[in-house]
Amino acid sequence: MKTGIILLTLLVVSLGYFVNESFAEISEKQAFLLEGSGFAVTEDTIRISEIDLGLSSQQQQGSTINFLTEDGFITLDDEEFIISKLNGKFLRGGSYIRLNGNIESSSGSDTSISFFGRLVEESKDASVYGFTGRITTPDDTFKIIYTTKLSTLSKITPVSTEPESKTLTIHILKGSSTQGIGTYIDAGSIRENTVATQNPSDPLRLGYFSQDRISVVPGTTITIVNDDVVSHSILSGKENYGSRYDKYTADGRISTGEILPGKSTIITVTDAGFYRLYDPNYQWMGIVAYVFPNSDSLVLGKGQK
Repeated sequence: MKTGIILLTLLVVSLGYFVNESFAEISEKQAFLLEGSGFAVTEDTIRISEIDLGLSSQQQQGSTINFLTEDGFITLDDEEFIISKLNGKFLRGGSYIRLNGNIESSSGSDTSISFFGRLVEESKDASVYGFTGRITTPDDTFKIIYTTKLSTLSKITPVSTEPESKTLTIHILKGSSTQGIGTYIDAGSIRENTVATQNPSDPLRLGYFSQDRISVVPGTTITIVNDDVVSHSILSGKENYGSRYDKYTADGRISTGEILPGKSTIITVTDAGFYRLYDPNYQWMGIVAYVFPNSDSLVLGKGQK
């Protein structure tokens, strides 16, 4: 087992060396999602671990940019740890990421982490990092090996003297209730819902909203238009790791009520922070939203799951 762990670690690290000329598009005042998974290892066990953090970059000093962790979680198998106090830095303009601090388990026990990530590859809107490091609980110390994706939400810009738009329209796409394929049940009858929904070769086929990662200013009015053939509703809540059927727990900040087919509803996000929006009846449908002061209502990724 140790031999396999060593080889896997060497693979993650060596990938970083192969692309060490890559440069991540990291700058001040940006919102990010750091999402990934891998393994947490001791001499006796290997546990599956996931990381899902919301970050915001701060002021730049030389080639280093500090960032804040806004929200998120780290898991060890079915045990979930929430953010307590994490500090992070983008190093050498984004070629490396250092993350350390404390996280808290559901039982309240403190756990510390120390991660170091190396840029592996990047595209126009996301970068892949390989992470190694440690998770130290009161009972054990785990070596971690992650592959993660760092996604940019939007650039946070200074206050402008020009009036800025505080409206956004998001469409629920047709076929979202059946994930774009198969059948759906409506009024007691079964109707085919295949060709008329989404092209199977369309790269956005697993999209359920016209935009599913957004960053807006507090006070923004969002119009949600239901282009599907069944009713939907949107809540905000916390994501539950490891639950297949109840992926979210509502937090009461946003609740649209029923949105009939062809109809729309309006919500206003007033408090700054990190939001996960979802449909409680079709929990594969989700939106990640950052609400930042003085930010553009710019969108990353249109309908990508």
